[in-house]
Amino acid sequence: MQARREVRTKEEQWRVEESPLGSARWSPEAEIGMRVEDIWDSLDQPQLSHRDRLNSCFDAIPVASFPHTFDGAQVVEIPSDATLAEAVDILSRHRIITAPVRNVDAPDDASWIDRYIGVVEFAGIAVWLLHQSEVAAARADDLGADELAAKLGTVALEGAAARTPDQQVSAEGAVAEAFGALPSSDLFNKTKVKDISGSFRWAPFLALQSSDTFLTMLLLLSKYRMKSLPVVDIGEGTISNVITQAAVVHMLAECAGLHWFEDWGAKSLAELGLPMIRPSRLVKVRHDEPALKAFRLMRKRGVGGIPVVDHTGKPTGSIMIKDVKHLLASSDANRDYRTLTAQEFIANARQSSGERQMNIVTCKKEESIKETIFKLDAEKRQRIYVVDEQGNLDGLITLRDIIAKLVYEPPGYFGDFFNGVFPLPQNSRV
Repeated sequence: MQARREVRTKEEQWRVEESPLGSARWSPEAEIGMRVEDIWDSLDQPQLSHRDRLNSCFDAIPVASFPHTFDGAQVVEIPSDATLAEAVDILSRHRIITAPVRNVDAPDDASWIDRYIGVVEFAGIAVWLLHQSEVAAARADDLGADELAAKLGTVALEGAAARTPDQQVSAEGAVAEAFGALPSSDLFNKTKVKDISGSFRWAPFLALQSSDTFLTMLLLLSKYRMKSLPVVDIGEGTISNVITQAAVVHMLAECAGLHWFEDWGAKSLAELGLPMIRPSRLVKVRHDEPALKAFRLMRKRGVGGIPVVDHTGKPTGSIMIKDVKHLLASSDANRDYRTLTAQEFIANARQSSGERQMNIVTCKKEESIKETIFKLDAEKRQRIYVVDEQGNLDGLITLRDIIAKLVYEPPGYFGDFFNGVFPLPQNSRV
């Protein structure tokens, strides 16, 4: 015990001197790091690689140990009969981007499997609404304004029926006009969350039990692309915690100074072989292009965020799919979706929120994984853009990419864990 206290004092001192947060508080996340350190030191198998050791350590710690996301408060749930407008409001008020959907039709004695129908993301609602605006724009030429309003719940293009072909607005402008009508439409204010279940970015309710291990959790958040994982208390039949990719990266940042983390964290991005997206494959939008184009590109390409670049191609900002909330609850400054540029949208969002919004976070290939984790955690971001010496875009790294380099999936590890839940990755060894 005395030795443990001495180690803790040493690590606390390191965090005071070198931690970017400058805090001496011994956090619950750092306690997890110490547990990993203890298990690491107890492994009497010198032939194990660094990654093998981490697998063994994380497979010995139950997810019940993971710090609670809501600091003891009740996990935020969205009832299945909530409207999309109500769901957006709930997510915005609690400053979260995803929440489990509770089935209001389930009996009181229902098991947790029947009590929840999935997990809804802010991005999922945004993508669904974008799709509806494109449908409205595409059908505006074929239907009268009144008929279109009846079919899509008042989401019609004003004066569409009276326009001649030469008077039709551009495709981008038509979608913008339709999207502009959504916040006040029946489609947004009457469609229930359960009505969009299974569409677009809707996630299955894949829950962890308290006895599942960190290794299971880390693999699901990386290789299996889950962005968040509810932890279910089997005895109570309720959700006791929700673990996200961002929470895991925060845990890693709090482990700085511990030997197992430093050995891994000191490696450069290039050394770890992170799967950086090539610049030619990066989806981006120019600062003077319509802001709505950024969201449409994200929907079409299936990505959660894109950089905003200037006329030279250098990044000046970043827009995430969740930032569509600034349009759905927009001020008059954001009302003209046809002319609002990406640069103006970012400026308006920063002004209305009173917070730093949409600044781009960058790194270089030569930087260490530890430095990258610190940046992502400090900025609370899901992705970081790699730039070259001239500041040009050179790649992209996500939270999932980082977690995936921490552990690997042993052959046959999951068994029948996924039966009936969702399709397995092509390279799965299950």
